[in-house]
Amino acid sequence: MSKSHYPYPPDEFDVRGPEGTPVGVHREPRSGWSSVWPFLLIVVVCGGLAVGIVSFLSDDGEPATPPAAEQSAGAGADEPDASASEEAPADGEETPADGEEGGDASEEPTDGESEAATELPGDPAAANLEAPVAVFNAITEGSATGQAAAGQSALAAEGFTDVAAEDAPDEMKSSYQDTTVLYGADRADTASAVAEALGVDPANVQQSDDVSASEQAVWVVLKSPVG
Repeated sequence: MSKSHYPYPPDEFDVRGPEGTPVGVHREPRSGWSSVWPFLLIVVVCGGLAVGIVSFLSDDGEPATPPAAEQSAGAGADEPDASASEEAPADGEETPADGEEGGDASEEPTDGESEAATELPGDPAAANLEAPVAVFNAITEGSATGQAAAGQSALAAEGFTDVAAEDAPDEMKSSYQDTTVLYGADRADTASAVAEALGVDPANVQQSDDVSASEQAVWVVLKSPVG
């Protein structure tokens, strides 16, 4: 082929080598599309990968609720609470107050209370109604006239036959704050009957050596009116 019919423009491959041989072969010029499509392919592939990664991460962050869990949750919302129904009292049934366990808390003894403080020291039924008893009027406030005689009459009404009414000495008036029954040795039964007849607190029924040394079996120190 002559140079006049050579369809390609001259380039570096047309230069002859040292021996007169061509340096390389001529190639057909590349079109513009062949240079652009590789870049478009890369953009499309990268975009698809990016969309896929974002979708995967979004789905992974919100795990689906298992069907069994959904069913149990629905059943729990519809069914009543068994523990609440068991603990709730029936209609008309009173719930025990705090501190009570099926019983009356008022039946328990108070702190510091003992049986010795609530029981008489002897048996009133075994009292000696013929034993000498002295009733002393030791009331210092208000009208106290005739209170020893009132105590004497109350004991006589209960069957006591030897009861004396006397005015208490000043030392006795200042020594006692409440009506007290004092008794000598072996006179607990008689003293208990006297205290029961006059309504004296069993805690104020006491044995006394002074009574044992006297002629009486029981002393009654009145600090409040009888009856």
